[in-house]
Amino acid sequence: MMAATYALWGVGTTVVWEASALLGLVLTTLAIAQFSSLQHEVLHGHPFADQRLNEALVFPGLTLVVPYNRFRDLHLAHHHDPSLTDPYDDPESNFLDPAKWADMAPWVRRIYMMNNTLLGRMVIGPALSVWVLMRDDLAAICRGDRAVRRAWVLQVFGVALVLAWLGIAGGMPFQVYVLAAYLAFGLLKIRTFLEHRAHESFRGRTVIIEDRGPLSLLFLNNNFHAVHHMHPTTPWYDLPAKYAANRAHYLRRNDGYLYRSYAEVFRDHFLTAKDPVPHPLWTPPDWADQTNRRNEGTEPELSKNGTPG
Repeated sequence: MMAATYALWGVGTTVVWEASALLGLVLTTLAIAQFSSLQHEVLHGHPFADQRLNEALVFPGLTLVVPYNRFRDLHLAHHHDPSLTDPYDDPESNFLDPAKWADMAPWVRRIYMMNNTLLGRMVIGPALSVWVLMRDDLAAICRGDRAVRRAWVLQVFGVALVLAWLGIAGGMPFQVYVLAAYLAFGLLKIRTFLEHRAHESFRGRTVIIEDRGPLSLLFLNNNFHAVHHMHPTTPWYDLPAKYAANRAHYLRRNDGYLYRSYAEVFRDHFLTAKDPVPHPLWTPPDWADQTNRRNEGTEPELSKNGTPG
């Protein structure tokens, strides 16, 4: 899969691009999205026992703006299931603190309300996520966070490999490649759109989408998301069989949070928000804890969702 993805990316940016600009853009977009799904597999310890080798496989900065190390660290923090959907402690939460929501300017609220439809998430979601990621990471670097700084330095070298390929191969212009990367991020937003919901029990917060079509392949079966959260080290190609072998158990555990297909997701939520933006079940911490968050610079201004995972 890794070899096929790099091959698709290579021909999409060169040979196919020269033959058909539109087809080259489409193939490059799909390759970048597939690459991000493979990065997700890598951060969970695949395909080799040596994690350094795994991470070397996804070192090139095909996504341009999401450093792998940041994706890894934020996503692994997201896997602390008791914190799922928490506006502060879940880095991938799309919910906001209701108090923050109440203080927002009306035009900012409108942006976030648009972002809570599937169409909005695909169109403006990538820009919103990248802006939040860069804003928060710049603040972390200014505070002296060496891990964040190192992640971005490595990303510069990873993106340099992409630029070198585009320059040497003489194919797709960089501005078109930026568009492909944005479109790929938009595709990935389909997967993350409703992976988690507000629910009293953390076990009931993670979805199952029983889809085995092209999007399931593009997302490497991460639509069986409750299974992935229960067995995060299980490789992507084993998730459907694990689910099928014990379907009733997984649906009982996630309290029936189920969609039959991505077609159902598009039908129900393409133009209609699934969730409110402010967390409907949010219980704020005590005043002292809120003050500490602000003083430490860990309270987000708008959102903590800055990754594609």
